Amino acid sequence: MSARRVVVTGMGALTPLGLSVDAFWEAALNGTSGAASIESFDAEKLRTTFACELPDFDAEDYLDAKSARRMDPFCQYALVAADEAVRHAGFDSEEMPQDLKDRIGVIYGSGIGGMQTFYEQTDYFINSGETRVSPFFIPMLIPDIASGQIAIQHGFRGPNHAVVSACATGNHNISDAFRLIKDGTIDGAVCGGTDACVTKLGIAGFASMRALSTRNDDPAHASRPFDKHRDGFVMGEGAGALFLESLEHAQARGATIHAEVLGTGMSADAHHLTAPDPEGGGVKLALNRALETAGMNPEDIDYINAHGTSTPLGDAAETSAIKQVFGDHAYDLNVSSTKSMTGHLLGAAGAVEAIACIQAMKHNVVPPTINFEEADPDCDLNYTFNEPQERELNVVLNNAFGFGGHNTSLVLGAFEG
Repeated sequence: MSARRVVVTGMGALTPLGLSVDAFWEAALNGTSGAASIESFDAEKLRTTFACELPDFDAEDYLDAKSARRMDPFCQYALVAADEAVRHAGFDSEEMPQDLKDRIGVIYGSGIGGMQTFYEQTDYFINSGETRVSPFFIPMLIPDIASGQIAIQHGFRGPNHAVVSACATGNHNISDAFRLIKDGTIDGAVCGGTDACVTKLGIAGFASMRALSTRNDDPAHASRPFDKHRDGFVMGEGAGALFLESLEHAQARGATIHAEVLGTGMSADAHHLTAPDPEGGGVKLALNRALETAGMNPEDIDYINAHGTSTPLGDAAETSAIKQVFGDHAYDLNVSSTKSMTGHLLGAAGAVEAIACIQAMKHNVVPPTINFEEADPDCDLNYTFNEPQERELNVVLNNAFGFGGHNTSLVLGAFEG
């Protein structure tokens, strides 16, 4: 069997900018910041006291109360985003025949898993005097449980697993789903990532390693990728999901096609646990491999949704890699970081930002990188600062990198029949 084309027919997003794809995209084009002082717990004594939390999210608006209680927030988020993607793809899983469900996989991960559950159950175990914890402790904790729960909810019995690669998780899971469909193993898949680390332990942990911004007096302007005065990322939470299908499967059922997945590239820095290779060597490999598998030349790319976390080292290293791979064309590209608005969604980042890429192509507009004030000489590309930019977009690239030196690049194209 020749390799099949893979297309996107559904999207779902749960973000600090809004609880649906449309709400997220409208806020992103408006340059809205999702950052504010933390409301879900008392963060006053922490080094960083703000984050990008989900606005007005109540799990029981989407799930029955019993099911919601038996899921960590990261899993709740995953189910909501996945359900939007399935419905957006035009499916009602209750009416789908089982032979179709058997050919649909769920490849969906989390960078960290049930951090809130881990914190609460550990605190209970140590301080309550009891020798037991909840019987749901382990099922609520493990990062792969989101993929399992999505499959249970919809009855999808195709391959089911979770790639865990920190902040590269979303892109890695999309890449695995892409390859399984391309080689004919399955006809479709729900894929993406989720995380819910705006918890006291999560904020304390990332702050302790000096990864987070400390602009506690001005949260809305704290995430400032590529700006000279960036001082760390802003923690976010949420989930993103894509529904991928083979082109022939989508066309046979008359599905609306939103984009095509053209290629993926993956690599390792093999450099440091948390710091990027300052020369961008691993990222360069991932970018080149993505272009190669997509059959694209550097000059074919119109826009890059950068990993762009707003850390001093990371933004400079990513810029260096882009310039090495794209040469003079690097200055003709639009680059932007939607993390300037959503914060860093960790395992959900790649999936949510893939949705931003698809929406950008559909509307021919590049979402902005907000909060720019002063140029950094090490970051000298067109980062689409502060305002969206209209531009014809045919092929775009989405970067996602993770602690441990994991690098992923995903090439997406406007669909051409």
